[in-house]
Amino acid sequence: MSEHEATADGGQPTVVDGDSAGGDMVRQLAERTEDLQRVTAEYANYRRRVDRDRQLVVDQAAERFATQLFPIVDDIERARDHGDLTGAFKVVADRVLGLLDGLGVEAFGKAGDPFDPALHEAVMHDTSADVQVPTATTVLRQGFRRGDRVLRTAMVAVTDPETPVVAASADGATDGTVPAQPGEGPASD
Repeated sequence: MSEHEATADGGQPTVVDGDSAGGDMVRQLAERTEDLQRVTAEYANYRRRVDRDRQLVVDQAAERFATQLFPIVDDIERARDHGDLTGAFKVVADRVLGLLDGLGVEAFGKAGDPFDPALHEAVMHDTSADVQVPTATTVLRQGFRRGDRVLRTAMVAVTDPETPVVAASADGATDGTVPAQPGEGPASD
């Protein structure tokens, strides 16, 4: 007997329709394959989400720890400015600063940097002919960032130019005033 034949109760071989049985098997195989692919894709997405969430938790913990060290770093910088950073205190200070380096935290904010409100907190303001753009002239407290994320802004004194540079606008006004509309005369007080 062949695969496509079966014995009926009369002992006579009967031919089973191979197309319907084979088609049913192919359909079931396709369904199972789709199910397996779907489950595999769901699992891969789940793993990516878990890995992303795990990295986010690690980053948040590192940033929270670094933020708690900032007041200590401020004290270390003040001691360095006064010449008191010597001996065993210097060793401890180097270790604390090494912790920040290990976390990927970098300090920013130097005198002479152009003022950027996203990076600097202006607490004093002055004008001078020595600068052409708003400039952080005195750094009162360093800022810190980790990668692209600012953890603490730098506290600075800002110096603006005495005569601000005015860029020409699209309507031709260069002095910062709004151009008069046609038919309007100079405004009277």
